[in-house]
Amino acid sequence: MTINELKSKKESEDKVEFKSATKDFPYNGGSHTNQTERRKCFLGYVVALSNEGGGTLVLGMSDKNPHDVVGTQFAIDKVGNLVDGVYDLLKIRVHIEELFEDGKRVLVTTIPARPIGKPMKFEGVALMRTGESLRNMSDEELFKVLSEQEPDYSAKICDGLTIDDLDESAIDTLKQRYAQKQQNTAFRALNNHQVLSDLDLIKGDKITYAALILLGKKEVLKAFIPQSKIIIEYRSTESAIAHDWREEINDPLFVGIDLIWNAIRSRNTVEHHNLGPYIIDIPVFNEMVIREALLNAIAHRDYRLTSEIVIKQYPKKLIINNPGGFPLGVSLENLLTVNSTPRSRLMADVLLKTGLVERSGQGVDKIYSLTLSEGKAEPDYTNSDPFQVSLVLKGAVIDKAFNVFIQSAQDELPLDQKLSVYDIIGLAKVREGLSSGIHNDVIQKLEKEELIVKVGSGNSQRYVLGITYQELTKQPLKIGNYIVKEIEIALETFKKGDKVKMGAFVDSFEGGLKREQVKFLIEKLVDDEVLEKSGKGSATKYSISSKFSGKSPFSQAEEYLNNKYNSSNDN
Repeated sequence: MTINELKSKKESEDKVEFKSATKDFPYNGGSHTNQTERRKCFLGYVVALSNEGGGTLVLGMSDKNPHDVVGTQFAIDKVGNLVDGVYDLLKIRVHIEELFEDGKRVLVTTIPARPIGKPMKFEGVALMRTGESLRNMSDEELFKVLSEQEPDYSAKICDGLTIDDLDESAIDTLKQRYAQKQQNTAFRALNNHQVLSDLDLIKGDKITYAALILLGKKEVLKAFIPQSKIIIEYRSTESAIAHDWREEINDPLFVGIDLIWNAIRSRNTVEHHNLGPYIIDIPVFNEMVIREALLNAIAHRDYRLTSEIVIKQYPKKLIINNPGGFPLGVSLENLLTVNSTPRSRLMADVLLKTGLVERSGQGVDKIYSLTLSEGKAEPDYTNSDPFQVSLVLKGAVIDKAFNVFIQSAQDELPLDQKLSVYDIIGLAKVREGLSSGIHNDVIQKLEKEELIVKVGSGNSQRYVLGITYQELTKQPLKIGNYIVKEIEIALETFKKGDKVKMGAFVDSFEGGLKREQVKFLIEKLVDDEVLEKSGKGSATKYSISSKFSGKSPFSQAEEYLNNKYNSSNDN
């Protein structure tokens, strides 16, 4: 975009906001305390324009026609930081460019539309523009945004296709899977048109996009919806930029899903572990997890975007990136608690009816429960944003004892009392010393089954994993009324500095303990001379006791407390 093109723009019609911003222009509210004034800032206008379907913020040009260039000093030499800052706060990617006229600088920020069903907010408030002013979005406007529904792309008709454009082998696989899942062998004898009609994959003689993605011939997929292909890249090291091997899967899903897994399996390995009498063989990448993650990505991706699903495989890690953010109503915070609505509902229904997925909207549960049960790191969705969902699966077993512990518990529990995904996540949190925040029903079940045990009492009451896990690890989980993991977390805080304040300890526990619980723990460590305290009030700081010198204060502190309380099995 040129400066001459900008001069001809009209603010309301072209969704452009002009600000002179010659000297001072606040980034995020500046020194103002009043919300009406604070929102008149860079981030405030980005939020408002995003809520209006996207637009352009121009700094360095007057807001009156013909929008004379006056120049701006805003964010000089900090454009990259500005882009990063917007993404960190709002999770949207803006594009910023600098234009010049007669030595005067103009900063042009192009802002994308907000995701469907999600209002953008500045300091917790959704903003809109009215003329030259910014205002709070009304309750009616906010409700309208939250009530938006994404159209089912897969149910739309793909003009120009006939049933002859579908792959016969893919249709045969669909028939077999449906007949097996529904226990209806007669289904396999139906003609193709009847089968597709019964599943709503064709309407009359018109082919839906769901039919195309699931069953379309390779050349037809490439011509009509090239973004449906899956790209797989393998790198032998995580630091490598260039891939060692790359393959594109252009086949219909009922054929391609096996091809994708076979490509991943060809570079999959098995970890062999010994734990006492137990011999454990765990594949780096679990087939059920990978298939569920792939089907989740395919059913939930946004096919209106022209980019493909990309799988990046490493020896011990696999990343699946699929276009489009989380479906409507889904976020990182509620990923496991909300029953998601797939963008491609028709396609998801067919996957369910044919047994490729077990329960609609429950794929993430299986990914979490299987991964954690194997003693691996928690599946990681934190790199997701409104434009892509990114799942990172780490294949290395980090706790073989936890794997045996979970499998033993599952073997012993009756069918109707098997550990749920929430139970397994709860056990993983207890293992990490993060028992606060686990639902009370989960705590009660785990305690009843003796999978966790109490430590301490009152406000200091927490939990550790049960005796079976402790016997497997052959390491104490508690010393007196201390939880060993909590001592470790507290001492790890000193990596931030030799002296730290209470807030640093609270941050280290990441919400796993309440502030008063952390304070109780730290003060008890002071009383037991593991930590030393200096200063008063808000200036109070803590340091590791001078008696623990060297590189391993945790080991020394553990030995000291063991001796002090005589035995790790006390209490």
